[in-house]
Amino acid sequence: MDKNTIIGLLLIFALFIGYSIYISPSKEQLAERQRVQDSIQMAQMESRVADSLLNTQQNPENDAVNDVSDKMDSTNIYTDKKSQFGAFTRAGEIADTHPLIIENDKYLLQIDPKGAQISSVMLKDVYTYDSLPLILFQQGDNDNKFGFTFFSDYIAVNTYDLYFSCDTPIADTLKVHGNDSVQIALRVYPDKDETSVDSTAYIEYRYTIRGNDYRTGLDISMINTNSYISLSSSQIELIWQEQLLQQEKSRKNEMTANTIYYSDISDIENLKETPDKGDSVNVITGLKWISFKQLFFTSTIIAKNKFSNATLVTEMPQNPDNRQLKNMRARICMPAEKNMSMDFYFGPNKYRLLKTYDINLESQIQLGGKLVAWINKWIIIPIFNFLEGFGWNYGLIIFILTLIIKTVLFPVTYKNYISSAKMRIVKPEIEEISQRYPKQEDAMKKQQATMALYKQYGIRPMAGCLPMLIQFPILIAMFRFFPSSFELRQQPFLWAEDLSSYDAIVSWSTHIPIISSFYGNHVSLFTLLMTIATLGYTYINNKLMPSAGDAQQMKMMKWMMYLMPVMFLGIFNNYSSGLSYYYLLVNLITFAQMGIFRLCIKEDSLKAKMQAYAQKARTGSSKNKKSKWALKMENYIKEQQANAQKQRGLPNTKQRHNTSYTASKKR
Repeated sequence: MDKNTIIGLLLIFALFIGYSIYISPSKEQLAERQRVQDSIQMAQMESRVADSLLNTQQNPENDAVNDVSDKMDSTNIYTDKKSQFGAFTRAGEIADTHPLIIENDKYLLQIDPKGAQISSVMLKDVYTYDSLPLILFQQGDNDNKFGFTFFSDYIAVNTYDLYFSCDTPIADTLKVHGNDSVQIALRVYPDKDETSVDSTAYIEYRYTIRGNDYRTGLDISMINTNSYISLSSSQIELIWQEQLLQQEKSRKNEMTANTIYYSDISDIENLKETPDKGDSVNVITGLKWISFKQLFFTSTIIAKNKFSNATLVTEMPQNPDNRQLKNMRARICMPAEKNMSMDFYFGPNKYRLLKTYDINLESQIQLGGKLVAWINKWIIIPIFNFLEGFGWNYGLIIFILTLIIKTVLFPVTYKNYISSAKMRIVKPEIEEISQRYPKQEDAMKKQQATMALYKQYGIRPMAGCLPMLIQFPILIAMFRFFPSSFELRQQPFLWAEDLSSYDAIVSWSTHIPIISSFYGNHVSLFTLLMTIATLGYTYINNKLMPSAGDAQQMKMMKWMMYLMPVMFLGIFNNYSSGLSYYYLLVNLITFAQMGIFRLCIKEDSLKAKMQAYAQKARTGSSKNKKSKWALKMENYIKEQQANAQKQRGLPNTKQRHNTSYTASKKR
């Protein structure tokens, strides 16, 4: 790589940055785009609510009840229902009520009078991969439920089967914004007799909706219900079920991220993230929160104090449609009290946002294990958030982040290059040693001679490995960061429409047995470019590095080094395009650094320094001490030689010396 090549690369980078800034939309364009999206969102929401109301009015259950009412005596109907709902028989009858729609700055919430449960949550300003309103879950079958079980007249009843009434009916969508909040109370009353209810006794669900918050408060109260409700124990059992829906382009990636997380704040656990089957667990200790987690969004229930225990289950739907992913089920026990308080969180898995709640919610975002998670939490995310504040395109942010990381690692890269350069200089002598000891039984002698050569020129073989060990945790940290970063979701850059997903430039529907299972049904351009760059780097590196070991073995190792990028081509093809873009930049910047090193560091000058070092070592004027690794290798070689001599029946050096001394003494 010469001076002209480096100038060319710098010009390409400059054009790259300039084009990124040029294609970024203006503030006016963003505002207009947001206005259009909001209009579409509200129209679709109103259409969905209208369909829901129409379905409620045309519910065949209503027709069935009316038919039965025409044919049966009302007293017999009440008696029959009482065996199902106890003192809440009238509340178990189908009521002609409308869902409540509440809108704040973050979501549109639908509360169904049946069960007084949140039946639908539609997040604002975010959309699915195919531009539909993003609905976390919605009522429509028995897979979405929330309620607690109690006994009435020795009959087990759950609140999600009862119809609640709102004392202050809401005709239109209730809106709350900013720092304001609103409370909505829904109540269900027990029966005095078959024609009237006891208005002094009731179960109340009181929701608190805040204007600019993803959290929704819920207080459950039981007022004057002692004569109607018998709690079976000191615990109340909450049933919470949701059917998660597909939101992202890669169904496979989303399936592997869908699971249940739970925490007592100090520790966090999760069920297995198996894409094709479910999992379950019985948690017997107190829990602060339970989360039905998706790739970029989550539904979380948070106890005011703690839940006593829980049974958590994930399972595949029996008859899934194109949108259904997994069913989440939780049986949660909490202390039976007259007033029970909790919060729901319905929102994005955004690290900075979840961290503000200070209950360890952010730990459900996959940032890697203990070895690398701290890199993301304390280094990558703060830098990323800082750069995000400038309002730049996220492709440019990734580029600058990569430059910062490579600049910090520059001393490590420099040492790695110096070590490689020294190995290239002694490459002819290493090959000569290999020719001198071609036999397998002389492997120990060849190793000893190689180590002596390294010692002579002051080469530390581990100096080339340590930089790789230092960089490896960062590579793993970035491998976890990009696919989990909500900030990259649906952010375009160049040809990529979504940096959090794959950037398909070519796709096909035909299933090709081996290719489809390994590679997929599309071509991700960033992944392809990354693979080509990695293969190029591997080729150059193999050409420069000496073949110190067995020729056949070294040949196999080189082929393995070529095989790894090809394997990454299949793995990364379905991953975040932002991740492939980052690795591509890493390779390109590494190429540029190698070119700069080759221009600035003359190998003839380095060879002269190595020869001077060797001359000092021979004359004894060198003051450099042996490294611990070199001492260990020398001791290891001596031990191997001693063992080999014992196997051949020869005394070791010290024994031969003592034998010779004894013989001469006798003479």
